[in-house]
Amino acid sequence: MSTDVDARLSAALTAASSDRIVFDLTGIEDQYEQLRRELPDVLVRFAMKACPVDEVLTCLADRGAGFDAASPNEIRQALRTGVPVERIHYGNTVKSDANIAEAHRLGVRTFATDSVQDVAAIAAHAPGSRVFGRLATSGDGALWGLSRKFGCSRDDVVRVLDVARAVGLTPAGLSVHVGSQQMTCEAWRQAFDSLGDTLVALCEQGIVLDHVNLGGGLPALGYLDRHGTRLEPPLDKMFAVIRDGMEQLRTVNRAPLDFVMEPGRHLVADHGAIRAHVYRLTSRWQPDGERVHWLYLSSGKFNGLYEMDQLGYRLVFPGHFDGKHVSAVVAGPTCDSDDAYGSGHQPVPVPEAVTSGDPVWILSAGAYATSYMTQGFNGFSPLPYTCVRHATFPARTAMTRGN
Repeated sequence: MSTDVDARLSAALTAASSDRIVFDLTGIEDQYEQLRRELPDVLVRFAMKACPVDEVLTCLADRGAGFDAASPNEIRQALRTGVPVERIHYGNTVKSDANIAEAHRLGVRTFATDSVQDVAAIAAHAPGSRVFGRLATSGDGALWGLSRKFGCSRDDVVRVLDVARAVGLTPAGLSVHVGSQQMTCEAWRQAFDSLGDTLVALCEQGIVLDHVNLGGGLPALGYLDRHGTRLEPPLDKMFAVIRDGMEQLRTVNRAPLDFVMEPGRHLVADHGAIRAHVYRLTSRWQPDGERVHWLYLSSGKFNGLYEMDQLGYRLVFPGHFDGKHVSAVVAGPTCDSDDAYGSGHQPVPVPEAVTSGDPVWILSAGAYATSYMTQGFNGFSPLPYTCVRHATFPARTAMTRGN
């Protein structure tokens, strides 16, 4: 159990009388500014899929961020923030002809790609556009590797961008993604080595790029591992490796290079929390003779905690900071056996005195909580959300929305 809750989130969670997710806009803005201080030469394009909440997108756009969009619907949502369309790119390598044409109609002129088939479609439906080729990575060291569905080899990227040039597109950049919630510096080193080799190969073909997209992967700091221990990614060392890698790439390219990054969870995860409540704390004898405690919550995999298979969330039980605790498996409310902490997760300490209806705060839940929610699996509605600013709650700047 953890009690290190930001004051704004704590006030908002305390004031909430029903289940919801709370986003701390000030915290998100501060996180963005901290990233800009660490990597001042990098253009930030927020990965919208991590938190497609209008207020969150607007506060980032107002700070100067752009957006990594994966569909025409995300492009339209980004444009509603007032961000210039030049700050939006289509970062999904998987897109239909209709998707490409609609993105082009909306004004997007920069597209990710990783195949000659996709290049041909972009040339047909978004003529004259800029493309950046995605290099595959191993995904080693990340909670989610992203290593199979996206990206291609160095030689294939060179071929793809050569074809792009031949069909009238501008081969403008390269991209990588080291994997979501990357926990190692070595993954970044390998990515820069791969990018450097590819830039050299492209220059030999007369293709000189103007930017490198470093993708996502920067971790959040508030998660727990499967054993209930706080994850401690070496973030400062990662930033140092990234800065060094950028200088390395500048020396091998034949023209100035801009750098882009697509952070998602790094900006929002630790600045969102769920106010849920206890359904029941139970105990049952298993067939193997073991007695197991189960904590059933109103929020689970299908309404806010989709990532519970891979990581642990810190739980706070207001009013139950003292007294005896028991180790319990945490599960959501649905009739689905997957709606529980996955295989390999250790039970978490739960106050023995909790009763049905007691509030529970689920911390570091700001990433993917809204985007992965179903529209009501098993009849359990998606969580509404509240956005807060500054030091007090409720305040005139507090905004609440229901889904």
